[in-house]
Amino acid sequence: MEKGGKMKFEIDANALIDKIVSGVTEQINMLVKHGSKTKGNELMNVDELAEYLKVKKSSIYDRAHNRSIPFLKNGKFLRFKKKHIDIWLLNPYHPDLNHYNLNHNGRR
Repeated sequence: MEKGGKMKFEIDANALIDKIVSGVTEQINMLVKHGSKTKGNELMNVDELAEYLKVKKSSIYDRAHNRSIPFLKNGKFLRFKKKHIDIWLLNPYHPDLNHYNLNHNGRR
């Protein structure tokens, strides 16, 4: 502690950059790994998407109702293209998702 009771923080820029690069690399590897198997055409139902995102099914239904997640409707059933979910996870404003008319608080 410095005089006056204030703490001094130092940031290791190289460690921070390494952590950011590691996180981005991990996400890209996930997309490449999953994308190479399915070519993005895999459709998931609510149960499968909830498991994939590790969230409750009610969260998926809420997001679909609010149009904050890309989804397709097959009759009364919701379906989710894995490719578009992966894009949405990285950037919900990505132009490839424009045809879903996602609600981004008025942002278009």
